Amino acid sequence: MDLVVIALSFAAIFVVELPDKTFIATLVLSTKFRPLLVWIGVGLAFLVQTLVAVGLGKAASFLPETVVHVAAALMFLVGAIILLREARAHEAAEGEEEEDYAAKAGEAQGYKVILTSFLVLFAAEWGDLSQLLTISLVAKYDDPVGVFLGAWGALLAVSGLAVIVGRVLIARIRLSLLHYLGAGVCVLMACLTVWEMTR
Repeated sequence: MDLVVIALSFAAIFVVELPDKTFIATLVLSTKFRPLLVWIGVGLAFLVQTLVAVGLGKAASFLPETVVHVAAALMFLVGAIILLREARAHEAAEGEEEEDYAAKAGEAQGYKVILTSFLVLFAAEWGDLSQLLTISLVAKYDDPVGVFLGAWGALLAVSGLAVIVGRVLIARIRLSLLHYLGAGVCVLMACLTVWEMTR
């Protein structure tokens, strides 16, 4: 387990997920239900999804090293393109996203809040950019435990921010700006991957 891989995974996933639907969905759920229960449900959904991504990334690490590096670089570039497109479209759709997640939440109490939060986030995040980046990071660094800790930690941190200070952040920071920042991180990761491949 490499601390640099943990930190790199945390930073990459955090920046990519902060402006994502994860944040909006968790924010909306936490305004309807008890925030701690929402965070537990969301965290469990992320646990399952991160484990799946790490497993797929570990399987990919058995491929030839050049193939893994090229695929990782391409995934980072695709991630950058997705984030740039989302940045342009996000400002118009921001209110609609909140209404959509509010409609899915319905009414629940106790353990049902955890289950509802789990299901909403699990459905919303399946095949998401953070999962693809987690797969790429595991395949690239061949450190499944380090990537798992960094990626899951980042997802827990983003959802924790949404629960605690989500409304304040949305009022003060344009999410499209965070999308551009995430795209920049993806481009940087792609360049780093290509540089490592050519050394």
